[in-house]
Amino acid sequence: MEFPDLGKHCSEKTCKQLDFLPFQCDACGEDFCKDHFSYASHQCPLAIQKDVRVPVCPLCSQPVLVRKGVLVDVAVGEHIDQDCRAWPGKREKIFTYRCSKEGCRKKEMLPVACGQCRANFCLLHRHPLDHSCRLTRRPPSAARWKVKR
Repeated sequence: MEFPDLGKHCSEKTCKQLDFLPFQCDACGEDFCKDHFSYASHQCPLAIQKDVRVPVCPLCSQPVLVRKGVLVDVAVGEHIDQDCRAWPGKREKIFTYRCSKEGCRKKEMLPVACGQCRANFCLLHRHPLDHSCRLTRRPPSAARWKVKR
C-alpha cells in the first residue's frame, strides 16, 4: 500500500470497511462508510439529541412540543389527553354557506355573495340573472363608455 494512513475503517462492528472519504457522525463522533452513516443504520445511541422532527397530532393536526429526553409517543399521548382541541367523532363542517336561491340545497366552502343583493349563492346561481336578483340594475350601455375623439 502506498498510503497506509489514508482513509479510516468504518466504526460499525459488522462492517470495518476501509473508506477513503468516511462520514463522521455529528452525534457520537464515530467514522462510518456510506452504508452506515445515518443514525438508524449504525443505531446511534445519541441520535435522540439530534432528532429535530416535530410530531403532529393525528386528531387536531397541530405540532406537539417534545422536550428533550421524552419519547415522542408519550408527548403525543399527553397532548391528546390534555391539550387536544379535536373532539373524537366530531368533525368541522367545511361546506357551511348555503345557497339563498329557492329550491337549491347546495352549500359552498366560501361565501359567494351577489354584488347587488349581497345574499350568498352556490356557484350555479352566483350571477344576478341566475338567481332572479330583485335589485337587478341594467348593465351600463356600451355607448356611455365610448371614448370621444
